[in-house]
Amino acid sequence: MARRLSISMPLIVALLAGCAPAVPVQDAHLNVLASPVQPVRVLQRTVIVQLPTGYKRKLAEGSRWRPVGSLPQGEVLRPVDGIFTIVGRQVHEAYLVVSGADLMGFYLPGEEHFSPLDSPLSLTFGEH
Repeated sequence: MARRLSISMPLIVALLAGCAPAVPVQDAHLNVLASPVQPVRVLQRTVIVQLPTGYKRKLAEGSRWRPVGSLPQGEVLRPVDGIFTIVGRQVHEAYLVVSGADLMGFYLPGEEHFSPLDSPLSLTFGEH
């Protein structure tokens, strides 16, 4: 029984992953900031982001983000203390894309894509 389960489990996982929607993306060229040292921004409250794929991601209060460049959709912020990911059919490393105080979506550095949110989400940052 355990052998049958160990053989069928990878198949079940593969089928479920195949059913997950892909992250919607657009081609994006990051305009890198001239100065690599930028002030760190600290998220002032926890925000739960509903992704277009149906998955949710948590942006934790106190998480630190550093500006690294811009896209037409907004300023691109990279996490300082780790890696942030979004999930669809695959897992993608992601940076925040903000315009003013609104999260517009995510820049996917590995693919050079922008993944928009269905609607902008308000964020509150302070500087560190």
